Amino acid sequence: MKNKTPISVANGDGIGPEIMTATLSILEAAGARLDIHEVEVGEKVYLKGQPSGIEPSTWETIKNTKAFLKAPITTPQGGGFKSLNVTIRTTLGLYANVRPCVSYSPFVETKHPIMNVVIIRENEEDLYTGVEYRSTPQVYQALKTITRPGCEKIIHYAFEFAKAYGRKKVTCFTKDNILKLTDGLFHKIFEEIGALYPEIEKEHWIVDIGAAKLADTPEAFDVIVMPNLYGDILSDVAAQIAGSVGLAGSANIGTSGAMFEAIHGSAPRRAGQNVANPSGLILAAVQMLIHIGQPEVASVVHNAWLKTLEDGIHTYDIFKEKTSKQKVGTKEFAQAVIKRLGQKPLTLTPVNYSDAKLISTKAITHSKIKKEMQGIDIFIQWTGTGEELANKVKPLCPTGIKLQMIGNRGVSVWPTQHPDTLCVDNWRCRFKSNQKQGTISSQQVVDLLQNMANIHVDVTQTEYLFSFDGIPGYTVSQDEQ
Repeated sequence: MKNKTPISVANGDGIGPEIMTATLSILEAAGARLDIHEVEVGEKVYLKGQPSGIEPSTWETIKNTKAFLKAPITTPQGGGFKSLNVTIRTTLGLYANVRPCVSYSPFVETKHPIMNVVIIRENEEDLYTGVEYRSTPQVYQALKTITRPGCEKIIHYAFEFAKAYGRKKVTCFTKDNILKLTDGLFHKIFEEIGALYPEIEKEHWIVDIGAAKLADTPEAFDVIVMPNLYGDILSDVAAQIAGSVGLAGSANIGTSGAMFEAIHGSAPRRAGQNVANPSGLILAAVQMLIHIGQPEVASVVHNAWLKTLEDGIHTYDIFKEKTSKQKVGTKEFAQAVIKRLGQKPLTLTPVNYSDAKLISTKAITHSKIKKEMQGIDIFIQWTGTGEELANKVKPLCPTGIKLQMIGNRGVSVWPTQHPDTLCVDNWRCRFKSNQKQGTISSQQVVDLLQNMANIHVDVTQTEYLFSFDGIPGYTVSQDEQ
């Protein structure tokens, strides 16, 4: 095994074993120097009673290899099963998801023949932490978590990626016109870090209009960096409008580990039929070869794959009578790529990864921030009116605290309420100091909650209101302005 790089390989579920066999046959024929360690993850492991879809012992194998090449897996229907992809990404700290979305016109049909976009998606936080609550019979909540270190890592990575691969522009998508704290932080850090790269063009789009522009004019973009949820959705959209989701691979990059996979699912209804397109996993393997220091093999495999597309040898999902020449199955497609190893495309642009660089990010140090508690939001299950609730809780306020407002589904409903505002059974009561810009103590909060408990007020949730260097770290209602 001298000079071979150890990698973990999971064959996955559904079409996974077929496309993995095809991919590994190409890598072997191309001379990839790999020491393969097979692991089992996915449906069979779930059904053995492991809710995460991965055995504890498997982690050691993955951690002791340089990369993890994973075929798509199936998550069984029903509750109680966690997303294996999210588990792997968060456990191994794979913070950057990198998805190239490229058109291969005229050999693969697309309305966007010059599209070449790389979407870099934050991979560990946002709504994908999966922290959800049912607060009352009527209300369900999901916690959206955005952190400064998480933003800094992914945005640094996006600019370093652009620099390493000669990309000219980095675009940021957020919804910070609505989510002013969470998405606002992502945008703010994009501006801060972008200033460190004067040679790269920067721009920001609100995600809804940005998504419309991406779908209509993808050639206007180069590298796009986004929070987790937006990146997940829009990278699939971008791959599809480029030609097919089946042609896209992705890399999940961390400080000390990496996972590579196709972006599509396990397609169990296509399993065992020798029809699946292995291209997404092949291109993910190309990314893996670059990552583990075998760029020359990556170039050979990618160019052979491009030549196969160019020669019109296509699987059913991209086969078109006008542009394709031969419809082939999974095995035959792999054989066609192997036959073309050492060749380069004549019309499509050949690749050369000889100068590819590993991308790293640097930790940022920050000065100490003054944090003060200015109040507390107490969520209460209540079936009466806002006015009735206010009359019930106002007398419970300890000295120095007052009820400032009551909200319902994010809308202020006390001291004033519009008659058409729909209210549900979870009410947010905001308590703050009697003094303008004053602070409150933990003991005052304890006393307030004890007073509520004494008369059986149904508290469902609490959120402390902090300021940081005098700036509110919470959404300020119109009644407070």
